[in-house]
Amino acid sequence: MNTMSRGLNISGRIATVCLTAFLLAGSSYAQTLPSAEVKRLTSSAKTAADHLKLAKHYEAVAVKHEAEAKEHQALAELYTKQPTGHEQKHPMSGQTAEHCKFYAEHCRKAAEAARQIAVAHSEMAKQASK
Repeated sequence: MNTMSRGLNISGRIATVCLTAFLLAGSSYAQTLPSAEVKRLTSSAKTAADHLKLAKHYEAVAVKHEAEAKEHQALAELYTKQPTGHEQKHPMSGQTAEHCKFYAEHCRKAAEAARQIAVAHSEMAKQASK
């Protein structure tokens, strides 16, 4: 396979991975709140409804981060199987397996943190409704 065909093949696979991740995470974006609303609720939440809004928001954020982690893990696997030359010339650039592995792990940790915040707000909602 010549270099041009190989580059187009990799680009097509990358586009497919990105589109799939976007479609899987798309429903979670609808559940996230604008940052101004998150700040307002975070500083003033007192009711169960307020805390449940925040819990849903952070759960949606976790889903988004998990989708990004899956996307980057798939890209890491692709770059590992078909290196692009960036590994040597531009270590940790956006087109390397190591970058994608690093970012996938970052996204998994961010998802876990968001889930913990969601659980905390769910608990606060239970307390507020008593």
